[in-house]
Parts: sequence; structure tokens; C-alpha cells
Amino acid sequence: MKAKTKNGSSARAKPTRAVRETDRDGFGAVVESFATDPQVTPPGSGNGFGSRALKVKKKIFAMMSSKAQFVVKLPDARAAELVASGRATYFDPGHGRPMKQWVVVTGGVRLWSALAKEARDFVGG
Repeated sequence: MKAKTKNGSSARAKPTRAVRETDRDGFGAVVESFATDPQVTPPGSGNGFGSRALKVKKKIFAMMSSKAQFVVKLPDARAAELVASGRATYFDPGHGRPMKQWVVVTGGVRLWSALAKEARDFVGG
């Protein structure tokens, strides 16, 4: 997007903070993969819990944590499989108790979209 500077020349407008962060961490591609799903709500504005989350039926299924970790909610058995394989760790939201169905994907960005789709199907029923 281009904007005019004070002297009238063209310059690129700076993207918002949320857009910059989404592009930088790779989460933008995941969000984009749900653009045509009418039941999925994209990340909103703000800085609180869930502000960088994808939701279905008002329930979070994939998000970027405050520590820039990609997190998804999956069935217990699938989460355990990913942890056992070394592609994920259980997510601890900060209270010292990892959550069984929530995992931080450590196996690389290439897994994010596919796991987000699994999470969407699981949470969306």
C-alpha cells in the first residue's frame, strides 16, 4: 500500500503492528488458509489472551502465544503422539501445569497449517 509523504512523493505505508508480527512469525499463512471458512474468526486486535488466535464457534483452536510459540488444541492421543515424536511440547500458559490437549509445535512452520486444520476440525466438531 502506498501513501503520500509531506513532500508529495510516494512511500510505502507502514503495516500495523499486528500485521508485522503475523508476517514475521509465519502465522499469517495459517490465518490466510482459513480466509474462506465462514465459521473461523481471525485474530482480533488488542494484546490480551486470544488476541492472536483463530477461533471456531468462539473457541480458540490455534494461536500464537505471548512467547511467539505456535499453539494448537488437539485430541489427547494426537497431542501425545506429537510430543512423543519430538514435534511438539505440551503448552503451559504460565501456571506451571502443562495442558494435555494444547501443544506448542516445535517441528517447524511447515507443520502449522495442517495442524491448525486438525485443530479446527477437533474444536469445531
